[in-house]
Amino acid sequence: MKQRRSSSRHGFHVLAKPIGPLCNLDCRYCFYLEKQALYPGEVSWRMDGALLEEFVRQYIEAQPGPEVHFAWQGGEPTLLGVDFFQQVVRLQRRYGRGRPIDNAFQTNGVLLDDAWGEFLAENRFLVGLSLDGPRELHDRYRVDRRQQPTFDAVMRGLEVLKKHEVEFNLLTVINRANAGHPAGVYRFLREAGGGFIQFIPLVERPARPGSPATLAAPPESDQPCEASPAVTEWSVEAAPYGEFLCGVFDEWVRRDVGKVFVQIFDVALGNWMGLGSPLCVFAETCGNAVALEHNGDLYSCDHFVYPRHRLGNLRQQALRDLVRSSAQKRFGAAKRDRLPRQCRECPVLFACNGECPKHRFLTSSDGEPGLNYLCAGYRRFFTYIDPWMRAMAGLLERGLPAAAIMEMPDPRGFVPRDVR
Repeated sequence: MKQRRSSSRHGFHVLAKPIGPLCNLDCRYCFYLEKQALYPGEVSWRMDGALLEEFVRQYIEAQPGPEVHFAWQGGEPTLLGVDFFQQVVRLQRRYGRGRPIDNAFQTNGVLLDDAWGEFLAENRFLVGLSLDGPRELHDRYRVDRRQQPTFDAVMRGLEVLKKHEVEFNLLTVINRANAGHPAGVYRFLREAGGGFIQFIPLVERPARPGSPATLAAPPESDQPCEASPAVTEWSVEAAPYGEFLCGVFDEWVRRDVGKVFVQIFDVALGNWMGLGSPLCVFAETCGNAVALEHNGDLYSCDHFVYPRHRLGNLRQQALRDLVRSSAQKRFGAAKRDRLPRQCRECPVLFACNGECPKHRFLTSSDGEPGLNYLCAGYRRFFTYIDPWMRAMAGLLERGLPAAAIMEMPDPRGFVPRDVR
């Protein structure tokens, strides 16, 4: 199985947000739009040229490996226009001094046109396109500023990427609406050209009345862990999320191994082979993936953009020093050190590692805080795929392709669900 580009081979990874939280859509579940409240009175959300140059220079210099991987997000980065990213590429060439540099670019796709397609193809950008499934599921939450559906506009953007042969991944947020349709969502993404697919579980707690946040409570808020905490109406529930992953796996393992690369399946196989996870949420510790805001503020993680997790500002402190700070080291180690006993004794801990700390707001069976909200779903999924993962790991260890699993008898001793 093929691992999609990751940050595991270089020192740290920065998710750069050069337009901050500004977006041309108004997705009902978006947790980042309200980050505008962190910068009251802000006039220009566009990262200025001097800061952009400083970031590009420092980031390249800080990477120990031969290759450098940049990631650009928002908000919506296409709002900056092609000219901004032409400047990005010029700066990367100047400071890269011949080193291989590539760029990942996450977009909702609405503004993609031929000018964007030509630029992205010429400069070999890897595009992550947000698409939540077929029309009725995508449009449930992904709407524009006029509260109008966006499916048709996104599909036009997808056609631009295909026309210009731009490499892309499909990014699908799994929410309360689409979680019940694993086969339908997966087949749609596959037929849309999704050779590489990422599933992102949506879990948000509503903020308390009077909080500066309006949509999502901070991951480490003063809200106590509870057995059944309130989550937003669009948040996926644990059991349905586990069943969604199992349903997609059934479809994939019988016909698409080696043809379609689903991130969570790739990462799982790496863990079953003892290679560790290149994806932070399933790694033992975290802290090597930070978020850079438009004004130079650096935060511990994209999901921890709150004042208490601000590490400093790139204009005053070196990027490398901020990432290596004691505060960030504590943040990363806490992922492992704060696991409740229920997790530490779990047979699939090696595959999950407690997942993202953002989701750890349940109490365990013995009353200990810090259990992941999605625990039941992940335990169901990782237990379910164990025989297949063992079989594929065995194939690879014998020098055979993982795709050979599709010709083998079901290692679980029964036929999976319908895979028409």
